[in-house]
Amino acid sequence: MIKRYIPNSLTCCNLISGCVATAFAFGSNPKTALLLIVIGAIFDFFDGMSARLLGVSSPIGKELDSLADVVTFGVAPATIVFSELCVLDYPALLEPLSKILPFFAFVMAAFSALRLAKFNLDTRQTTSFIGLPTPANALFWGALIVGEADLFEANRWGLPLLLILVCISSWLMVSKIPMFALKFKHWGWKGNEVRYSFILLSVLLLILFYITAFALIIICYLLISLYVNRKQPTVDHAPQEH
Repeated sequence: MIKRYIPNSLTCCNLISGCVATAFAFGSNPKTALLLIVIGAIFDFFDGMSARLLGVSSPIGKELDSLADVVTFGVAPATIVFSELCVLDYPALLEPLSKILPFFAFVMAAFSALRLAKFNLDTRQTTSFIGLPTPANALFWGALIVGEADLFEANRWGLPLLLILVCISSWLMVSKIPMFALKFKHWGWKGNEVRYSFILLSVLLLILFYITAFALIIICYLLISLYVNRKQPTVDHAPQEH
């Protein structure tokens, strides 16, 4: 039956989007790379939804989905950061490392793969995330570089700040910090206060800051999650990242 091939076909479209995004990122075109990451995220959302609606989930689909996500939400954003690190001015102390240090960005790709591998072993927590989801991390980096590249390139602190942020985001992906998911059991306000408030805040940020807003939205998502779950114990498992 044709319908059993639909989810995997969508997953392959996600993978292709990630591959092409990586190519554009290597070509110092982060804006197009970000667009392709967003397109990949759309395919990523609909492959899981179609698998559930059609009742054709399979172990192969799960593994293929993780592979596609590693490329689109791990390798592609890491390549965007790599290309940015290649064009920054290095202080005299770090100048000998200017040809090597940009490759540090790919540490983030490794942590993205680690997060997805850990997720494949998770069996609980269907209503929230544990750690920063890889699509959110990819969106943060794409928006940050596209929106604020000039700022990083014009200041001496741009290089160390990017390196520090790579370390922080890598850790966040494999951390045990509880983070809410935009999954609605019903459409009423009660019980969805955090979700609706976050959506409204996101719209406001998009109006005010355009592309950079996506990076700010992810920061707000992290801060709100920390606030909401400040009195709750951490857990070890997370839901599907769609």
